[in-house]
Amino acid sequence: MRKLVLFLHSSLDGFVEGPKGAMDIGFISYDADLENEARNILSTVDTVVWGRRTYEMMYSYWPTVPENPDASSYERNHAKWIEQVEKIVFSTTLDEVKWNNTRLVKENIVEEIQKLKSTSGGDLLILGSPRLAHFLMAHDLIDEYKITVSPVLVGDGLRLFEKGVHPTKLKLISQKTFDSGAMSLDYKVLR
Repeated sequence: MRKLVLFLHSSLDGFVEGPKGAMDIGFISYDADLENEARNILSTVDTVVWGRRTYEMMYSYWPTVPENPDASSYERNHAKWIEQVEKIVFSTTLDEVKWNNTRLVKENIVEEIQKLKSTSGGDLLILGSPRLAHFLMAHDLIDEYKITVSPVLVGDGLRLFEKGVHPTKLKLISQKTFDSGAMSLDYKVLR
């Protein structure tokens, strides 16, 4: 059985987006340590799960990286990985998805996730997509939370865990502290 894993970056006060919206993420203490952590997390994944907004943002950026002379080695490697990995977009408003190895699911999200989890393969990863993550949390479908916490207080924006989150017991699997003061926390859901 496959795990559904959420991987997000958060501020210490629990925000995954600042007050300016989806791309207000400049507070993330992103450096070589976080790149290595992301690479480790992605090494167990064979399917990425996104909502519409994250898919559109990722599709507008990552396919352009190989042609960008200013792209780092990490960005080029990630662009190659993301081009090849299976991608599933959950959206009721999109009519089509055009990215390589991407398919669109417009309905029965809970049933589709349960079906995917029952198949063999690597981890399913919610990469970003906090609004989709909120929906999946409410339906108790997430098996593991991999959260990096940056040492900053954002004050306002979109919270990682919304008021009224489904009560869930977690077990800390691993924790790391980086030179930047950021932390990586990996929690398994106890059922």
